Amino acid sequence: MLHFEMIPSLQRVKENLQSCISLSNYRDEFSKLEKLLESSLTMASLLGTSASTILTCPRFSSPSSTTSVSPVCFGPGKICGKKLCGRIQLEPKKNRSRYRVSVVMNVATEINSIEQAKKIDSKESARPVYPFAAIVGQDEMKLCLLLNVIDPKIGGVMIMGDRGTGKSTTVRSLVDLLPEITVVAGDPYNSDPRDPEFMGKEVREKVEKGEKLPVIETKINMVDLPLGATEDRVCGTIDIEKALTEGVKAFEPGLLAKANRGILYVDEVNLLDDHLVDVLLDSAASGWNTVEREGISISHPARFILIGSGNPEEGELRPQLLDRFGMHAQVGTVRDAELRVKIVEERARFDSNPKEFRESYLAEQMKLQEQITNARSNLSQVQIDQDLKVKISRVCAELDVDGLRGDIVTNRAARALAALKGRDQVTAEDVGIVIPNCLRHRLRKDPLESMDSGILVTEKFYEVFS
Repeated sequence: MLHFEMIPSLQRVKENLQSCISLSNYRDEFSKLEKLLESSLTMASLLGTSASTILTCPRFSSPSSTTSVSPVCFGPGKICGKKLCGRIQLEPKKNRSRYRVSVVMNVATEINSIEQAKKIDSKESARPVYPFAAIVGQDEMKLCLLLNVIDPKIGGVMIMGDRGTGKSTTVRSLVDLLPEITVVAGDPYNSDPRDPEFMGKEVREKVEKGEKLPVIETKINMVDLPLGATEDRVCGTIDIEKALTEGVKAFEPGLLAKANRGILYVDEVNLLDDHLVDVLLDSAASGWNTVEREGISISHPARFILIGSGNPEEGELRPQLLDRFGMHAQVGTVRDAELRVKIVEERARFDSNPKEFRESYLAEQMKLQEQITNARSNLSQVQIDQDLKVKISRVCAELDVDGLRGDIVTNRAARALAALKGRDQVTAEDVGIVIPNCLRHRLRKDPLESMDSGILVTEKFYEVFS
């Protein structure tokens, strides 16, 4: 028995195999063995000296001369293949010489550790994200984002503010805090195995047939919608590759499918093309994306948290789209000199060593993530008194808010805030904190009014709740 722990030994085995492939009778067997050794070379290069290859040949190896024997002993014309499995073994047929070649590789036991190492390497090599807990100030924006993660049915948040106030940085830093959800394995729509409203057509058909669905735990997706995206990429279109290679019509899901049960983020949303705004309006209203093109007719769930950011100096947002956002956060430039210095120093620390900076905030991040997870699980137990509901509706009515979305969102946001604070009962203070963000973008614009709409909402709240 010969033990080879170095890559050159495997390479010599491969060379011997290549010299035997010329045998016409057993070319297939030797080709398969060569492919296996090729993969073992690749695996050995990844594992270093942890891979050991054991090649046995009973007729030629001997304890006294193991170092002088060729890595693999072949008798040309004497070996034939019968079985190919995890332990490659070429067994002799009847009336053949009883030479045997077997290859055993223990590298298979290292596969899990290799995949885990690859995941760690890819995570570390990805673009580092600024920690959510390290963001200084901007409490209103951060609160709106957290409430939407706790209760996605709030309907998203629109963030408007000056340039360089950390809007995009704050939204993208939310990725580390997103909790895990249960999805059907291999499903492009992130279907919920228990909720039919979040199931794709194929998954629903399997459930109706009583089939068992494979499920996995995965983090909530955050999908960026770039301004230059095409409608085909957003909605989905025909799969050209399958159409050309297989001659079948197949649907290639778009960004809306990927964002189902997740977050769809649009930076500079007020500059988004009108036709893409129409697509978002339709999906946000119905929770489904319907595609009718190139002979394909398909509908799939597209329920997502819509988060947008923009600068009001670059243009106003269409009222139809603005009303689809559950909450509105107004971000201003920090005026305090000491606070500005702290922000600059923290950013410099992050740019110089992102890994060390993220580790310094790891404990705060974990604490905040646990707080979000607990709030999501306890949200259904939070109650709001009938008196508070009536007062919320009175505020909406007296401010002349169109529709009932303001009432619904304010109730949901107040319950989410109570859950975030670890309580099961909503107070008037909770309502007072969230109601400006829920109603300020729903008021009718008065060109002669110089007061901020959020201040108007706050004044009306104190008037009604006093």
